[in-house]
Order: sequence, then C-alpha cells, then structure tokens
Amino acid sequence: MGILTAAMVIPSKLKPSSLTQQQSSLFLHRRRKPKKNLSIVPVARLFGPAIFEASKLKVLFLGVDEEKHPGKLPRTYTLTHSDVTSKLTLAISQTINNSQLQGWYNKLQRDEVVAEWKKVKGKMSLHVHCHISGGHFLLDLFARLRYFIFCRELPMVLKAFAYGDGNLLNNYPELQEASVWVYFHSKIPEFNKVECWGPLKEATSHSSGGTVDEEKQATPSINWDMPLPCQEACACCFPPTSLIPWSQDLPSDGDETHQGLQQQT
Repeated sequence: MGILTAAMVIPSKLKPSSLTQQQSSLFLHRRRKPKKNLSIVPVARLFGPAIFEASKLKVLFLGVDEEKHPGKLPRTYTLTHSDVTSKLTLAISQTINNSQLQGWYNKLQRDEVVAEWKKVKGKMSLHVHCHISGGHFLLDLFARLRYFIFCRELPMVLKAFAYGDGNLLNNYPELQEASVWVYFHSKIPEFNKVECWGPLKEATSHSSGGTVDEEKQATPSINWDMPLPCQEACACCFPPTSLIPWSQDLPSDGDETHQGLQQQT
C-alpha cells in the first residue's frame, strides 16, 4: 500500500528513474568520501616507484669536496625518502648524516639507505647498507617483503648516488668499475647477508630475478669474494675503519654461518 501511495504522488512528467537519480545526487554529499590509505606500516613503499627522477632528488654536500677522491677523503651517502613530498634527499659527507634519520617516523619506517666508499688493498668499492628488520616487530613481520622491495628499488638508489655525485664520477671514471657490495641487515638469518652486485655501472640496472650462482656464471670476471683490508696499518686501505656504525659482521653469499644484527647506538 505504501508503495502504491508513493507512486501516486509522483508527478507524471517525472519518471521514477529520474527520481532515483535525483535522490542519488541529493544524498551524495552526505556520504563520507573513502579515506586514503594512510597506513604507516613500513613495508607498503620505501622509495616509491623504482624509477629515478632527477627532478625529485635534493643533494647536500656536507663538508666534502665534490671532486676529492674517496680514496683519500672519507665519503658516505645518506639517502632518505619523504612520503609527503615524494622527494629524495641525498647527503654526501664524511660520515652518515644523522639529522636525516631523526624523528619517530624515520625510526619506524627505516627506509634509509647509507653507503660508503672504501679502498681495500688499492681497489675501490662501494658498500651499501639496508635495514631489513630488527628494532620493532613490524619490521620483523614484513622482513621478506622489505627485502624484496629493497632489491627492486636499489638500482634506482644507486642511480641517485651516481647522479648526485656526478662530478666525482666524471673526474674519476674508474669508479664506475668499482664493485658494489650490498649489506642486508636483519635479525632473521635468511635476510642477514651481503651480496655483490658487480661494477657500479652495471649495478644501476641490476636484476634480482636470478640466483647468485647464475650471476656468477654470467659475469665470471667479477671478484665475488668480499674484500678484506690489511690486518696491519697500511697505505693501501682507506678508511681504516667503517664509517657506518652498523654491525659489519654479516655472512657473504654461500656462507652458512648467519649471525644476528644489533644496530650500534
């Protein structure tokens, strides 16, 4: 009966379907717009799209000469990402730029990548460090996904290093041949390891799809053994100690002895 009464009061020129559309538009403003996912779970994204855009990179030179060879002056990279501006900040300095890593969000997200140049027995190499897990349970819970994301986005990170420190690489092109060693720090043994990504010029397009053994067979000229500095004071190794205050006691590929990580504070 109610349905019939409602139908009788509808103007003849107004079709029911038209009324439905009007009602839909009248009440549309009352509906709450779905909120964007603002989850702070530190795994959804680390550096955003794995494509390097020079316009989104801010470079800071802090106490280092743009043209000074890292075999003579300490040189580190600190790269962070802002979810607010979607921009990258790269600090080039003699030690890690701790001011970039302050604040509760950065300590929760742990998406920074830090690196240092090393000269070991006269050969230059770039040592890159990523924090996979440890510190709080969220990082431990999503360690596998974080490892995958870091592997996917590291080529873009290395491109940011090369672009931001372009004058150095232009003045010393041999650094493009320097081996890149990537340290994955985790309290979970499976992800607590070191990988060689080959020369810098090739590591910027590195693919994590193949196994280490397959990569070794494809590039037999690369020295896949971790470079070890001289045990005594010498002139062929620089700097004498690591510039990055993270545990350096990680197994290399193929080493079955996995040891946990505790970040030094």
